[in-house]
Formats: sequence, C-alpha cells, structure tokens
Amino acid sequence: MGNTSSTNQIPWLILICGCIIVLLSFGPRSAMGFYQLPILDDTGWHRSTFGLAIAIQNLSWGIGQPIVGAIADRYGTWRVVALGGILYALGLYFMAIADAPIYLHIGGGIMVGLGVATGSFSVIMAALARKTNPEHRSIIFGIATAAGSLGMFIYAPITKALINSLGWSDSLIYLAVFMLIIPLLAIPLYGNSQSAPSKTDEFKQSMGEALNESLHNKSYLLLISGFFVCGFQVAFITAHFPAYLKDINMPDNTGVIAISLIGFFNILGSLGSGFIGQKYSKRILLAWIYILRSILVAAFLLLPQTQLSVIIFSILMGILWLSTVPPTNGIVALLFGTQYLALLGGIVFFSHQIGSFLGVWMGGVLYDLYGTYDVVWWLGVALGIFAAIVHWPIKEQAVERAATS
Repeated sequence: MGNTSSTNQIPWLILICGCIIVLLSFGPRSAMGFYQLPILDDTGWHRSTFGLAIAIQNLSWGIGQPIVGAIADRYGTWRVVALGGILYALGLYFMAIADAPIYLHIGGGIMVGLGVATGSFSVIMAALARKTNPEHRSIIFGIATAAGSLGMFIYAPITKALINSLGWSDSLIYLAVFMLIIPLLAIPLYGNSQSAPSKTDEFKQSMGEALNESLHNKSYLLLISGFFVCGFQVAFITAHFPAYLKDINMPDNTGVIAISLIGFFNILGSLGSGFIGQKYSKRILLAWIYILRSILVAAFLLLPQTQLSVIIFSILMGILWLSTVPPTNGIVALLFGTQYLALLGGIVFFSHQIGSFLGVWMGGVLYDLYGTYDVVWWLGVALGIFAAIVHWPIKEQAVERAATS
C-alpha cells in the first residue's frame, strides 16, 4: 500500500535534483559550437579536428549510455551520476589546457562524453520513472527534457560572455568548477532496478533476459533506427551552426541568439511533446516531428537567408529539437516497463549518438573538402523522411510475457 501511494505522487525532490543535473549536463556540451572558431584561431587546427573531438564526445556519450545505465540499474543511480559529474569537470579541464589535438579529443571528447552520459536522459528518466506511475511518466519525461533545453538556453549567452571576457581556455575552467555541484545533487537519486514498485514491473527479469527480449522486438529495433536520425540532425546543428552563420556573413551575435532561441523554444517543445504523448499516439507524434524537421531545413536552405529567417528557423527547430525524447523514452517504458529502462533507453540513445558522431564528424570533414555544409544539411533532410517512415509501424503496447508462478 505504501509503495503504491509513493508512485501516485510526483516525486518533487528527485524531479528537481534530476532536472538541475540534466540542465548542468546539457549546458556546456550544447555550447561547444562557440569554442570552435576561438580554438582554431589560437591553434591553427582545422574544423575537422574540432569536429572529430565533438564527434568523439557524442560517440563516447552513446557508448557510455547503456553501460552507465546498466550500472545504475544494478548499483544505484546516485553513485553513477556523482562520479560522472567529477569526470565531466575533469574533461572540461583537459580541454582547457589542450595544446595538441589528442588532449582535445581525450578531454572534450571521451571524458566530457562519458560525463554527459551519466547525467543525461536515460539515467535520470529511469530514476524518475521508478518513482512515478505510468499516468504521469510522459509529462515527467517532458519536464526533464525541458530542463536540458533550459541548460542550452542559459549556457549559450553565459558561455559566449565567458569566452569574450576570459578567453576560451579560462572559460572552460569556470565551467568545469561548476560541474562539481552535480555529486551533491545526485544524493537524492538513490535506488536501482529493484526499487520500482509499480505493477508494470512486477514481472522480474535478469538483465540478460531483458536484453534478449528487447533486441528481438521489432518495434524496439525500429525505434533504435529512427533515433539515429535525431542524433545526426541535432548534433550537427549544435556543433556547426554558429560557424555556419559566420560563413553566410551573419553578425557576430547571431549564433548566440540562434542557439538561445533553440534552447528556449526547446523547453516549450519538450513540455508540449510530453503532454501530447500522454494523450495521443507517441509513434505518430515522432513521425510528424521528423517530417516537420525535414520541411523546415529544406525551407531554410532554399529561401533567402537573413537574420529574420535564422530567428524563425531557430524558433521552429527549437520546438522540434528534443521533443523526440519524451515519446521515445515513453515507448521504451511502455514496451518493457521500467525495471531496466536506463539500460534499454541507453541502447536506443547509443543509436542516437552514432548519428551524432556522424553528423558532427561529417560536418567538419565535408566542410574541409567542399568548403560548404550543404551536403550534410541535405543528408539530414533525407534522413528525416526515413525516420518518419520507420516510426509508423511501431506498436505501442507492452510485450506479451508468459505468466510466472
């Protein structure tokens, strides 16, 4: 009786701490695009060098996500998140003192990527889902996703101001120190896979059984393939959009305005997606998000590019930005329950980060090769159409399992 009542209420302390952790985790990495030109101006490195570092960051985030998710499911969320905050701070420090590409790739790539993995959606949402009943989960996921959006909105002007006043290296050290708040915020996020008391999780499995079940589920595999596209699209924009705007001769502050607008309207999009996904089909919502992204990017490229068009693009892209996260995690929880949500959500997110790696890396490489980002923009449009198609056959129903005695 006590367990049931605990899941009928919104876990406010865990929600607030989790949201702040997501905000801090997403803030610095969403502002990485502002470091590209200052670092390259100081070091003489190429865009492909910086692009590879951010690509490694996204891939490390993706590889780390199911691993830290499995550890959190078994040993508890707070331990993983606390250690991740320290690793994140160290990664930013290594990036700040980088005098060779290898340090940029290790610090800003591997270490920051693994740090983000511990404080991002799959781990935090699993902790929230275990304390929340199914009727509230989509909304809770939307709130947590909006927190990541708020981090993007807040950190864009802060990071740009720090770079302008302190230089790129010292500004990274300030951001690193701020990450040390995360271990304190992680303390309320106790619990593991055995802590989920809701009825959907009464069917208990081993981790191996859960993996086998999920990887033989067609809807889960389609979800994995579609989320790849989300990573490709948003990571490319995060890393290269400020430089792209400079290339098309936009004023210096346009990049800050654009990223801030994406972050702000991302808040509205994430919350809206959470509410819509609670009432309507999550797969159809996802399909429309990807279709609209492709239409938006195509229109932005084909119509005259002005400051006004950049603002309109940023607002609309912000609404669509992380609006994929609540319905995607919601479908995983609906299919398999919350017992291993951090692990199974982490595997879906690994696909997202493979897409992120390719979007960021190809952006740098193809720019160095052709002197333009156009090829990657149009590839993102085509992939958006693909993602819309693969979400349509997904079945939004719990997997059928044999009754246990």
